[in-house]
Amino acid sequence: MIILGIDPGTAIMGYGLIEQKGNRLSPLAYSCWRTPAHTPLAERLLLLYNQISPFLRENCPDHIAVEELFFNRNTTTAIAVGQARGIVLLAGAQQGIPVYEYTPLQVKQAVVGYGKAEKIQVQQMVKSLLVLDKIPKPDDTADALALAICHAHSYALERRMEDFR
Repeated sequence: MIILGIDPGTAIMGYGLIEQKGNRLSPLAYSCWRTPAHTPLAERLLLLYNQISPFLRENCPDHIAVEELFFNRNTTTAIAVGQARGIVLLAGAQQGIPVYEYTPLQVKQAVVGYGKAEKIQVQQMVKSLLVLDKIPKPDDTADALALAICHAHSYALERRMEDFR
């Protein structure tokens, strides 16, 4: 199964494409899409959409994992992230790719085994689980890979649970 993890944002949108074969996870591609500073929001969203859509067509992931929106003190940031998430949901739906959403707590639990893990712990586990030479940068890229890993673990568990029903 090929999984695309996406850490949504309007300035930087991290992505991580992994392949799961049995219990083995392998990185296929990871980086981020950026939009220029001071670009109006509508144009940023269009730029992101124009980057993610061909990526989906070329790489044909089976699933997309995206961070679920959570509200913090900065509602302006939360709204912008929500709009970036909308681009991911739209692009996935247009390609017929199921999109799964995970909270930061779920990602930390699935990757590190502890829902309140520090960011550096998650990054170290991403590096270790994917057998990478170094922690992916920027943080958005490592977060996207963590989302993909979370989905690989969560989806496998969900399928096993269905076998018992």
